[in-house]
Amino acid sequence: MTGMTTHVITGAGSGIGAAVARRLHARGDELVLHARDAGRAKELAAQFPGSRTLVGDLADPDRLSWAFSHQSLPERIDTLLHIAGVVELGEVGDLTPKTWHHQLNVNLVAPAELTRHFLPQLRVSQGHVVFVNSGAGLTAHAQWSAYAASKHGLKALADSLRQEEHGNGVRVTSVYPGRTASPMQAKVHRQEGKEYDASRWIDPESVATTIVTAIDLPRDAEINDLTVRPGR
Repeated sequence: MTGMTTHVITGAGSGIGAAVARRLHARGDELVLHARDAGRAKELAAQFPGSRTLVGDLADPDRLSWAFSHQSLPERIDTLLHIAGVVELGEVGDLTPKTWHHQLNVNLVAPAELTRHFLPQLRVSQGHVVFVNSGAGLTAHAQWSAYAASKHGLKALADSLRQEEHGNGVRVTSVYPGRTASPMQAKVHRQEGKEYDASRWIDPESVATTIVTAIDLPRDAEINDLTVRPGR
C-alpha cells in the first residue's frame, strides 16, 4: 500500500504507535492521529507536521461517537491501527471493578467502537484494521488477569471482524508483541518491582516493521496473526 494512503492511528504518542507513525509519516502518507484531549492533540500535531488529529477519550467509549460528531472526519481511511493500550497489574483478589473497567474500556471496548465508527470508510477503500495485541492476548499469567482478559477479548474481536468483513475486502491483522521497550514496559517493571533494562526487550521500531509489512502486503494475501518475540 503506497501513495497518499490515510491511516487512523491510536497510541501515536509513544512506543510502538510513535514508531509506526514516524515510519508512515516519513514516506508521505496521510496520518489521522487519535488523542485523548486537545492538549495531547496539539503535541501530536507538532510531532508529525501535516497530520490531522482526532480527539476522544478511549477510557470513555460511550462518548466517542458524540466526540467525533463535533469534528471533521477523514472521508477516506485505508488503515485503522489500534495501538493504544493501558496496563494495571494486580491479583484477582485485589483488583477493583474500576481497574477492570478502565483496561477493558481502553483495550477492548474503544477499539470495537472505533472500528464500528470507521467501517463504512474501510469497506469503501477495502482497507485494513490492525490490532496491536500482546503476548498476554494468548496466555494469561499471575497478576495479569484484567489486562490479559482485555487482550484475549481483542483477539476475539479481530477474529470475528475478519470473518464478517472478508467478503467486503477488509483485511484484519492481530499483532502479538512480546515485551517491548516502551513507557508501558517501564511501568510494568515498576509494578513488578523489577529493574527495567530497555536493551533486553524488543525495539518498538522492530514491531513497527512487522505492522508496516502487514499493511503493505499485496492484496492477494493477508497476515491474520503475527507473534513477535524478543530476539535476545
